[in-house]
Amino acid sequence: MVMGLGRFGGGLAATRHLARRGAKVLATDLGTADHLGLAVEPLQELGVRLRLGEHRIDDFENADLVIVNPAVPRPWSNPFLEAARAGGARFLTEIRLAIGDRPAHHLIGITGTAGKSTTAAMVHHALRRVRPDLDCHLSGNIGGSLLDAPPPKDSSVVFELSSFMLHWLAGDGGDPEDRATPGLAAITNIAPNHLDWHEAADHYATCKRAISLSTPTCKSPRLLPAEDPTVDASIEPGLRLLVPGEHNRRNARLAIRLAFEHVRLRSGRENPQGLLEEITDSLSDFPGLPHRLASLGRINGVHAYDDSKSTTPEATCLAVEAFEETERIHLIAGGYDKQADLAAITALAPRLAGLHAIGATGAALISEGGTYHGTLEVAVDAVMSVAHPGDVILLSPGCASWDQFANYEARGASFAQALERHRTRPS
Repeated sequence: MVMGLGRFGGGLAATRHLARRGAKVLATDLGTADHLGLAVEPLQELGVRLRLGEHRIDDFENADLVIVNPAVPRPWSNPFLEAARAGGARFLTEIRLAIGDRPAHHLIGITGTAGKSTTAAMVHHALRRVRPDLDCHLSGNIGGSLLDAPPPKDSSVVFELSSFMLHWLAGDGGDPEDRATPGLAAITNIAPNHLDWHEAADHYATCKRAISLSTPTCKSPRLLPAEDPTVDASIEPGLRLLVPGEHNRRNARLAIRLAFEHVRLRSGRENPQGLLEEITDSLSDFPGLPHRLASLGRINGVHAYDDSKSTTPEATCLAVEAFEETERIHLIAGGYDKQADLAAITALAPRLAGLHAIGATGAALISEGGTYHGTLEVAVDAVMSVAHPGDVILLSPGCASWDQFANYEARGASFAQALERHRTRPS
């Protein structure tokens, strides 16, 4: 059984992977085919049974293996998963299937509250540039699955891992014999997040730290510190980046150390200082990731930045601090309520040109100044009516998107569309 086809491809990839290997597969999701944007015919042609728009207890009671979508909330009290456990089912995730029996020293895992996506993408970028023979792949929470086209076993893989994924992969979600950790790991930072899922900040932090636990796949994972003053000082003078902000320089320094250690683990290459410089140089053309402080150019002289991937207050603060003149920033923030403490965003208001709040948390964000607009489109219109050339309009919500959008990508796309309505002359 595959529980949760989701919107990011992991559930679908797991379903196809198992069906092609002769498993009898039932895929079940609370969403309908239309809601999921799912074409059912290709799955049915593989012999997959579909249960859409509902879950049924008897399906779970009869399951031998359950592939769980990590986003299923509070899995320890989910009645369907409890029924499967009572029936003796085994639990895995798409990530665990993708890891399979790959050697741990071929795997790099990166987690954290903020910066994990960019750091993972930087490691992947550097390894593809410096050591193309390692055939490095990028997967995990950043999107995409290895299961549809599995790379050779000797390929390197960089996994971005969420707290949900780590609960099942290395924490207390799965059976001990199925747990897995990468040979090389890093935690960018930890701040309270996803408390609607974890119910307690301690559980969230415990899941993050599970990335470095001893497991059957790796008895002694190597956890690199988020900062290493000695090595970072040697990296900094040669570091040239296209992406703005001190937080991205921190991400880059960690990514460089991870790529460096991975190459050493895999090949024992000599001349480590030369290798460190080569990896540092490789990031000079790293373009950044979509929706992560991505420049959308100028709209009538106003600089526009899409940071829709910002789903924590800490990420929003980092985005604001990436600019020298914070008093020229018109910040759009707010969204789905994850029960996070939003005080850090609220406190930004006096330093900004304007705090423009949207979504379910919007009304709570303006206690120290700002305006509640409700929707993203209305907020963009309001900012563009008052912004001056040289100002910055920044979408950095600090909250998830699920109250008004399917995902952060849809939110970023809506931001870009709303801006385009205001483009009246070439910038």
